[in-house]
Amino acid sequence: MKTLFSRVAAFSFVAAASFASVAARAVELHVMTSGGFTAAYKALGPAFTERTGDTLDTILGPSMGESPQAIPNRLARGEPADVVIMVGYALDGLIKDGKVMPQSRVELADSRIGMVVRAGAPKPDIARVDGLRQTLLHAKSIAYSDSASGVYIKNEMFRKLGIQDEVAPKATMIPRIPVASVVANGDYEIGFQQVAELLPVPGVEFVGKVPEEVQSVTRYAAGIPVGSKHPEEARALLRFLASPAAQPTVRKTGLDPIAQ
Repeated sequence: MKTLFSRVAAFSFVAAASFASVAARAVELHVMTSGGFTAAYKALGPAFTERTGDTLDTILGPSMGESPQAIPNRLARGEPADVVIMVGYALDGLIKDGKVMPQSRVELADSRIGMVVRAGAPKPDIARVDGLRQTLLHAKSIAYSDSASGVYIKNEMFRKLGIQDEVAPKATMIPRIPVASVVANGDYEIGFQQVAELLPVPGVEFVGKVPEEVQSVTRYAAGIPVGSKHPEEARALLRFLASPAAQPTVRKTGLDPIAQ
């Protein structure tokens, strides 16, 4: 009995010592993430913390644009960051400008554009290009984001559909806040944004993805800013987010995993 008790006590001591050792090494990682990958990141974050003991301090901001919250503008002001998660080509711009370590770049997922209507409203058929075209022509108001998907919609998708002049007066770019939120409150009839940013918002119904013929796929990637205080721990987070084990969660949030 004493032997068993001694073994249990010894095991408990070792486990406690191990936990204390992990806790002593744990760090807080400062993460800046843009909307498209945020739902997946938030779902995966607790598992990373449980595995490593490292905690995540998260700031949200668009991948580009003039707003003070945009990730490039935050880095330009000297805000601390160990990891940035954003649109791939915007990350490449930061690498070119010497703001992010080139060798740290990790590709995470692809994101497609989708459409929502207010909860309870009829859901139009946009599975084909003509259906999308007619939906846009008949809509009283259209909202789209100020990030990559919205820039594409404004500059290219309307033109590809041949209806730019007809829809431009009733289409509005929504800065900073989720497009689905202004559809949910009735300010706009239909809204477009990356699917992963539409799904978490209550008060709307997801209609579907934009047809592939006029779709724009946004690649999300991540990297470690120059000056990160915890680059090794940041690399561990990037490996975890891009790992095969993370892919079911990535897919569930509306993103398309990248073939490994």
